[in-house]
Amino acid sequence: MCAAGLAVAALAVGTAAALPHAPWAAAPASADRAAPRAAAAVAAAGPRTLPLLGRKANGRLYDYEPNGTGGVKAAVDLGGGFADATALVQAGHSENGAGTDLYFRMGKTLYYTAERGNDTKVVGSGWDIYNLLMSPGSLGGTTHDDIVARDAAGALWLYPGKADGTLAARIRIGTAGWNGMDLLAGRGDYTGDGRTDLIARSTTGTLYLYPGTGNATADAAFAPRVTVGTAWGTTAYKTLVSVGDGNGDGKADLIGVDPAGALWLFKGTGKASAPFEARTQIGSSGWTAFNTLF
Repeated sequence: MCAAGLAVAALAVGTAAALPHAPWAAAPASADRAAPRAAAAVAAAGPRTLPLLGRKANGRLYDYEPNGTGGVKAAVDLGGGFADATALVQAGHSENGAGTDLYFRMGKTLYYTAERGNDTKVVGSGWDIYNLLMSPGSLGGTTHDDIVARDAAGALWLYPGKADGTLAARIRIGTAGWNGMDLLAGRGDYTGDGRTDLIARSTTGTLYLYPGTGNATADAAFAPRVTVGTAWGTTAYKTLVSVGDGNGDGKADLIGVDPAGALWLFKGTGKASAPFEARTQIGSSGWTAFNTLF
């Protein structure tokens, strides 16, 4: 998720009774995207594909299902109530076995709701210490997506995901210095080695690839970073996000929104030295209407 998406006013914890409920009620069934597969089969086939989700200033969420060729289908309105969420994170596992989940932060509290689930539950409090939350997939190679969080000092922390949507104890995966990045993105493998990687953009507009090691232990999650390019700043792309393998070729892709509001697809190559093909436009103007894409 982009850092800009964290700039929305926080909601006091005392208003938890007004939490959004079951935002996935209107979402297309997971079978509309891809039939569920065993974890081993998913790993062998490459990154999975999630919908592109967007939030507008009025707090409504919209679901854009992948069309199988890298683009997206028409929007589905998932409902409102998220204007005060200071973080929105999509995860690729579900406690009810039905697809993708949503983590969202209100005030200091992180909440979780499963796709087509009936309950929104508290994951934990004290999450206001982080200025960025996102999920790249599973950095440790498990079947459940993890949460990556950045603290005010610029350190990066990994919260391994569990089947029920709760999170294991945090692990530091990056020392101070990550505040030099204005967004973190990526979902899945960009280097072709089967391990989950991370994409980061610096405040000066340089895009980096952090190859995953598959070792989700202290300060060992990434190999040395690779520079993707130097012209990826906000004057070129307001935000960058990944939903995994958007065109079904087994390689993780990247999506960007330019200042005019057009949507662009960067198809993955599976090569660390040049992880993306030339961009392809997949959406016309209007995408800047969302204050968060994830």
